[in-house]
Amino acid sequence: MLKTSNGYQSTIKQNQDNLALDYLPALKALAFRLKERLPANVEFSDLISIGTEELIKLARKYDKNINDSFWGYARPRVYGAMLDYLRSLDYVGRHTRSLIRKIDKEITKYYNDYQEEPDNTYLSKILGEEEEKIKEARNASEIYGILPLDEQLSGQQEDKTYNKIEKEELIEIIQEILEKASKQEQLLIQLYYYEELNFKEISEILELSESRVSQIHRSIVRKIRQHLEQRGING
Repeated sequence: MLKTSNGYQSTIKQNQDNLALDYLPALKALAFRLKERLPANVEFSDLISIGTEELIKLARKYDKNINDSFWGYARPRVYGAMLDYLRSLDYVGRHTRSLIRKIDKEITKYYNDYQEEPDNTYLSKILGEEEEKIKEARNASEIYGILPLDEQLSGQQEDKTYNKIEKEELIEIIQEILEKASKQEQLLIQLYYYEELNFKEISEILELSESRVSQIHRSIVRKIRQHLEQRGING
């Protein structure tokens, strides 16, 4: 009886592992789409490893009587596991946070003059920072840019302005500001955060340069941040 039970459990486990294997191509496609939006220092293989581990766990918990589509059940959880991994890469100290804001300001200024983004060498000279520090700060900024807007705004701040605002209220404020944004800005946010397109794909849809899309994205985030800082001062 014990052997029969063990054999049954072994068969179930094998079926669960096969289910995970069946969806590895979908997982790789998901990881590839995410990697396209990340800096080069984030390894594609790390995303695959994190996603595969989560996929196996989910296959062993999956109940087809509750969820009729395994990938529909697993996809948001696998993607969430990858985002958790990106959050774990947070090595941004106070100085780097300050540097990110200075870089953002200089990029906007440069773009307004030349309609393209400056390289790291230019930013290094203007800001009096080592080029490697500029590169690290821009990489960190790109990683943060993948996370939901409310996390970007609450996770990168040096003060406690955002910690005083509940997440639900913060999301309402973001939505309120976006309602006042241009149709182009609203579409960009939709495509980037909800459709998960990269800047190159968005640039083709909006018929803008990739650097212009990047500049508009930063402008939107900065607009929301400034609104919240003003709220913190007045509150």
